[in-house]
Amino acid sequence: MNGVGIQTSSSVLMSHRVSFLAGKDISFVAQVDSSKLTRKPNMKWLKGKWLDLGSKAGKHLQFKESYDRNTKVCMFILCIHTDVVDGDAGGYRCEVTSKDKCDSCTFEVSVQGRSGERHLITLFGDAGEDAGDLDFSALLKKREKKQEEPKEEVDVWEILKAAKPCDYEKIAFQYGITDLRGMLKRLKKMKVEPKKSDAFLRKLDPAYSVDKGKKIQLTVEVADPDAPIKWLKNGQEIKPSAKYVFESVGNKRILTINKCNLSDDAAYECVIGEEKCFTEVFVKEPPITITKLLDDVHTVVGEKVEFEVEVSEEGASVKWMKDGVELNRETAGSKYRFKKDGKRHILIINEATKEDIGMYHVFTNGGESKAELEVEDKELEVLQSIADLTVKAAEQAVFKCEVSDEKVTGKWFKDGVEVQPSDHIKITHVGRTHKLTIDDVKPSDAGDYTFVPDGYALSLSAKLNFLDPPKIHLDTSSTGNKNTITVVAGNKLRLDVEITGEPAPTVCWMKGDKVVAEAEGRVRVESRKALSSFVIEGAEKEDEGHYSITVTNPAGEDKAELFVKIVDVPNPPENVKCTSVGEDSAMITWDPPAFDGGVPIKGYLMERKKVGSSRWTKLNFDVFESTTYEAKKMIEGVLYEMRVFAVNGIGISQPSANSKPFMPIAPTSEPTRLTVDDVTDTTCALKWRPPEKIGAGGIDGYIIEYCKEGSDQWVQANEDPVSKTQYRVKGLPVGEKMLFRVVAVNIAGRSPPTILSQAVTIREIMGQRYIRLPRHLRTKFIKVVGEKVNLFIPFQGKPRPIVTWFKDGILLEDKTVGTRTSDVDTILFIRSAERIHSGKYTLSVQIENMSDSADIDIQIVEKPGPPIPVRVTDVWGFNAALEWKPPKDNGNCEIIGYTIQKSDMKTKEWFTVYEHNRRPSCTVSDLVMGNEYSFRVFSENICGLSDEPGINMLNFSSCPGLVHKLPPFKEMDINCSPKFTAPLVDRSVVAGYTTAISCAVRGHPKPQIIWMKNNMIIGEDPKFRMQNNQGVLTLNIRKASLFDGGRYSCRAVNAHGQAEVECKLEVRVPKY
Repeated sequence: MNGVGIQTSSSVLMSHRVSFLAGKDISFVAQVDSSKLTRKPNMKWLKGKWLDLGSKAGKHLQFKESYDRNTKVCMFILCIHTDVVDGDAGGYRCEVTSKDKCDSCTFEVSVQGRSGERHLITLFGDAGEDAGDLDFSALLKKREKKQEEPKEEVDVWEILKAAKPCDYEKIAFQYGITDLRGMLKRLKKMKVEPKKSDAFLRKLDPAYSVDKGKKIQLTVEVADPDAPIKWLKNGQEIKPSAKYVFESVGNKRILTINKCNLSDDAAYECVIGEEKCFTEVFVKEPPITITKLLDDVHTVVGEKVEFEVEVSEEGASVKWMKDGVELNRETAGSKYRFKKDGKRHILIINEATKEDIGMYHVFTNGGESKAELEVEDKELEVLQSIADLTVKAAEQAVFKCEVSDEKVTGKWFKDGVEVQPSDHIKITHVGRTHKLTIDDVKPSDAGDYTFVPDGYALSLSAKLNFLDPPKIHLDTSSTGNKNTITVVAGNKLRLDVEITGEPAPTVCWMKGDKVVAEAEGRVRVESRKALSSFVIEGAEKEDEGHYSITVTNPAGEDKAELFVKIVDVPNPPENVKCTSVGEDSAMITWDPPAFDGGVPIKGYLMERKKVGSSRWTKLNFDVFESTTYEAKKMIEGVLYEMRVFAVNGIGISQPSANSKPFMPIAPTSEPTRLTVDDVTDTTCALKWRPPEKIGAGGIDGYIIEYCKEGSDQWVQANEDPVSKTQYRVKGLPVGEKMLFRVVAVNIAGRSPPTILSQAVTIREIMGQRYIRLPRHLRTKFIKVVGEKVNLFIPFQGKPRPIVTWFKDGILLEDKTVGTRTSDVDTILFIRSAERIHSGKYTLSVQIENMSDSADIDIQIVEKPGPPIPVRVTDVWGFNAALEWKPPKDNGNCEIIGYTIQKSDMKTKEWFTVYEHNRRPSCTVSDLVMGNEYSFRVFSENICGLSDEPGINMLNFSSCPGLVHKLPPFKEMDINCSPKFTAPLVDRSVVAGYTTAISCAVRGHPKPQIIWMKNNMIIGEDPKFRMQNNQGVLTLNIRKASLFDGGRYSCRAVNAHGQAEVECKLEVRVPKY
C-alpha cells in the first residue's frame, strides 16, 4: 500500500519457510518506511490466521520497537527466547496499519532437531499491489539436507479428538501444526454430522486458492432471494468497493475480490440471519527471479566496492551472504551498506581490505547469484616524480621526488651507475621526500639520473641538461653584398648554416611572417646535427624576399637575416605592331617587357617570316637598343609577321606574340571619272570609278572630302572608308558652290586625290515626273467583297511631287479608302472591300506646272442572286422543258452560266442535270414515268454559284399525254421497319491513317441513322464524318489514334421500329 512498506529480517533470515535448530533463540525484524506517514504506524504479530501474539507476550515471546529519525524507518522486533521448541513452528503474519493504509507479510517457521545441521532458508513474500517501497521477498538457496532417521508416525487427528479444547494450542505447538483453525473445523465436521441449512442452498467451498494479482469469486446460493446477506473477512464486515464487488444473480450471491494480494489471504464468512458459512482464501505468491547477475570484482585495499544485482520486481527483498554468513544491517555495522533502487539491489563495501576477500551470494525466492571479490595490496604511489633539469655552468641542480610511504628508502643512479654522496653531490631523505643535490654544475654532470625505491619494481628517471647559448655561423662573403644571395631562376639554392649551443637549439626559418616548414617540398629546411640547411629547388620569382633564421634554447637566442634575390631572363616584349609600310619596307614598334628579370635590358633581337611559313629569319645579330625598327628588303604584296626578343645579362627572353600580318606595298593611283549624280538643297550624290593602278594590296575603301570654292580647308564627309563607288554627301549649305574630291585607301595609305573639275551649286534640280504603273493595274483590278485591296504605285520626279487621288473624276474623300505617299511611291488600301468601292481611280502627280496621271479600274464582285422565276414550259415523253430569267443581282459581274438539279419526291435527294448552262432554258431528260419531280437552278459568275437556287415549286407527273389505263388495283403498302442488309465488320487499322466502316440498311419511311461509340452517341465531332448514300451508311474516322479504338454501333430508327448492328475497331501502333 502506498506510504507503508515492510522490510523483514531474522537472525537467520526472514522467509516464508524458515528452518531453525531446536533449542536456539530467534528474532524477527520488520522495518516500516514511515517517511510519508503523519503518525506512528501500528504493528500486529499473528500466528496462523487468527492468533494475536500480543496477548502471549512474556518470557518466551517478547516485542521491541525503535525509530530512526534520519531514515524515518520504524523497526518492530519479535523475539522467541528460552529455546525454540517444536510448538513454535507454524505460519506467522505481521500486519502494519496507518489510518486507511495497510501492508502485511507472511512466513512459515519449521523447527529441526538438534543434529547440528545447517539449514538454508527460502523466503516467499509479496505484499502485492498494495505494498510500499519495502517488500517481503527474499530467496535463499536450499542446500541438500542429510537424511534424517525415521521417526515414529503420530496420528494428530486421534490426539485432537481425545484432547480437551484448552489443550489444542499446546498440541499445535508441539506437533508443528500451522493451520490449527482449519484442522479444528475439519475435526468439528468429523465429530458432528452436518445438518441441512435453511438459509443456504449451496454454501462456500472449504477453501479457495488464487494467484497473486488475479481475481477470485466466492459464490453461495440462498433459499430466499430477498434475504439480506453480509460478507466478513477475519470477522470484520466487508464493504463494497472497487476491490470487493458484490453481485446478485437470481439465488446466487457472489463476492468478487480483484487483484488479490497477501492481505487477502484470510478467513471469509457469508452471514444470512443467524446462519453462516465459512471458507479460507489462500494467495499464492510468484517467485522473484534475478534478471541481472553479480559480476566478479578485482580491486585494491582501500577502494570502494559495489555488488549490484537486478530482480524481476520492484520492492522485492533479497538476502546477501559472504562465505555462507548472512550480511544484514545489524551484523554488517558500518562496513557494509545495502541500497535499493527500484529493481536494483546494491551491496556497498566502503573501504575494501584483505579480510573482504571471498565469495558473495545474493538470494531471492526464485534464484541466486554469486561473485568473487579479490583485494590486492596497494602499489607504491608516486606523489611527485623527478623532472628534467636544465642548468647553466656553476648553478645548482636539485632532483626531488615524493612517494606515498615514508618508510621507503632508495638509491640514486647516474647513467646506470650508483651515485655516492660527496662534497659535490648530496643525498637526503626527509619523510616521504627524497632529494639529490648537485652543487656547482659542470658539463660532466649532464646525464640521466634515476631513483629506485628499495623493495619495489619501480624507478623514477630524469635528465640533467647543461646549457650553452646558441650561435649562428653564417658566411655570405662570397655573394658580394652582405647577407644577399643571388640565384638564377630555375637553379637550386642550398645554404648550409652551422649552429652551436647546448642543449641543441631549436631552428626556425621564416620568410617575412611565414614559417618555412621542415617538410618535403620545393622550399624546405633540412636539419642535421649542428647544421641547418635552407633549400630552394628550381628557384622562382616568388621565392625572392627577406629570410631570417632564429635559433633558441633555454640559454638564449640568436638571429640572422638575409635577402634572396631571384634573377631571370626578361619577359617577352609587348604590343608588337606595324605602323607603316613602303613598297619593300615596314616600320615596326613595340613596348619593353613588363619584367626585366631583375637585370637591366641590354637590347632586342628581331625576326620575321611570311604568313603561312614556319621559317623565321633573323634581322639582326647585335642587340638593337631602340623599340622602333625599320625592316627592309621585303617583297611587295607578300604578307609578313614580326616577333621580338628581349636580352639582359641572364639571357634571351621568350619571343613576343606575333604582330598582325602586314604587307609591304605602295599606295594605289587616284580614283577616276568622278561625276555628280544628283543634287538637292542639302545633299550631293557623287559617282566615280576605281583607280587604274591598284596593286597587290587592293583597296580598303574610299574617303570623300569637300570644301567651299576658293578655300583649301577640306572636310572629310565619311568617318570610315566606303567600299562602294558612290556616296551622297549630306548637310551641305544651300546655294553654296562646293568642290569635292575622292581618295582611295589601302594598307599602304592614301592614294592621290581625284577632284571635280568645277564647283557644284547646292540646289534642287527640276526632274521629269513619271508614274510607273504596275502591269496588273493596267487592266481591270477585280476583288471579292470582304477582301483587302492594297495598291502600290511607284513614281519619280524632282522636287518631290504633289500626289492626289480621284474616284470617278471626283477628289477621293471616302474614309474607308486610305492612301499613304512617300518621295518615290504611293499606296491605296481598303481593309474590307465593298461593292461601293468599285469604280475608276485616278492618280495625279504634279511638279510645279507639270503633271502626270494614271487610271486604275477597280471592280468589287460577289456571288449572284437566284434566277427568277423557274417554270416548266412543256412535258413530253420522258422529258421536261424548263425556262427562267437571269437574276436581278448579278454580283457586279457577268453571269457565266447556270447549274440545273432535279429531285425525286420519294427520295428527296438532288442530282445535277446540267452545269455551266449558258442559256436561260434547258430540257431535262431520262425522267421516270409516274414519278413526281422538283427542279432548281443556280446562277453562276466568277465568284461561284449563287447561295440560293431558283426552285420550281410545281410538282408534275411525267408523260400526262400518254395515259395507260390500268385495271384498278390496290396499292401495296411498302412501309416497313428498318433492316440492315449488310452488317458492320470488325476491323484492325494502323494508327495515323484515315479509316471507314460501312453497312447497308433499308426501311420505309426513310429511317433516322444514329452512330455510337461504346454506346455513346457520336455528335458533331469533326473527327468523324457520317454519310448516307441510297441506304449505304459510312462512318469515316480521320487519322485514327489509340483512343479511337472500341466498339462502334449503328442504329436505324423509323415509325415502325428500329435495328442495330455493331463491330469492333482495333487501332494498333506500327512497329519500326
